[in-house]
Amino acid sequence: MKLVKIFTLFIVLLFALIFLMQNTGLVSVNLIFKQYENVSVALVMLFALGIGILIGYLSAVGLLLSAKAEIRSLNIKNHRVVNELNDLRNVAIEEGINIIDEGEEQ
Repeated sequence: MKLVKIFTLFIVLLFALIFLMQNTGLVSVNLIFKQYENVSVALVMLFALGIGILIGYLSAVGLLLSAKAEIRSLNIKNHRVVNELNDLRNVAIEEGINIIDEGEEQ
C-alpha cells in the first residue's frame, strides 16, 4: 500500500511540474504590505501551494492534539469508573440477612 501511495504522489507531482512549466508568464503580485513586479506564475503557484500545505498540516496537528487530549480524558474517566465498579463488586455483604431454618419459629 505504501508503494501505491508513493507512486500516486510521484504521478501527481509530475503533472504539477508539467502544469507549472506551461505557465511561464510574469505577473505582478500585490500583497497588502508589499508589491512584487514580474514574478513567475509558477513561483506564485508553488508559494500558494506551500502555504496551503502548511495551513492544512497545522490544522491537522491541532485536530490530532485535541483528539488525543479527549482520548486521555476519557481514559482517565473510564479508569475511575472501572475502579468504582470494582469497589462496588467487592463490598462485603451485610450480615443483616437472617436465614430461617424450617424447624425454627420466629
